[in-house]
Amino acid sequence: MNALNERISEIGVVPVIKLNHPERDAANLGRALCAGGVPVAEITFRAAGADTAIRLMKEACPDMIVGAGTVTNTAQIDAVIAAGGQFIVSPGFDPELVQYAQEKNIPIFPGCTTASEYHQALKYNLEIIKFFPAEQSGGLAKIKALSAPFPQFRVMPTGGISLKNLKEYLSSPVIAACGGSYMVTADLIDNQKWDEITELCKKSREIVREARA
Repeated sequence: MNALNERISEIGVVPVIKLNHPERDAANLGRALCAGGVPVAEITFRAAGADTAIRLMKEACPDMIVGAGTVTNTAQIDAVIAAGGQFIVSPGFDPELVQYAQEKNIPIFPGCTTASEYHQALKYNLEIIKFFPAEQSGGLAKIKALSAPFPQFRVMPTGGISLKNLKEYLSSPVIAACGGSYMVTADLIDNQKWDEITELCKKSREIVREARA
């Protein structure tokens, strides 16, 4: 895998973040994640100003890996690149988006949950694909089943991931990292519970180490 993909895989968890107040919260959230040993963030376009949040988080924490999620059009990819974002995550598999991201030399992790989508992804030499929504789409059992005909991919499941099932997912060599919002819920962010976010990140990293020991 390339260096960025390797680093994300080493960290093992990717916080999936909806930031309603990027000017207020982005920098503090980035510091809280880094303090917990999780220097990576997927800022979703589910809230306005995702590109602003990416820029502010990178300014506050230059060594973080910060990218964008819920990307559904090429204009958003341009905004992410302009903000200093380092990767793109899309909820589904859109060949136009994948091709555009590759033309712009920014890694993209498209959502794939079927054999047909995996088959399409083969054409683009992708290393990591997103599996979303993970639990609702068959979870680890389906991911393992799809990895038999498609061993080329490492998978980033997102959706329904928590501290309770994180170890089960990460124990599989097919899994690159797990995306989750349990450590960055609306309550935690909107009420600025930075210490709690840091503690949840520390617990997550402990589970990563246990799963891969």
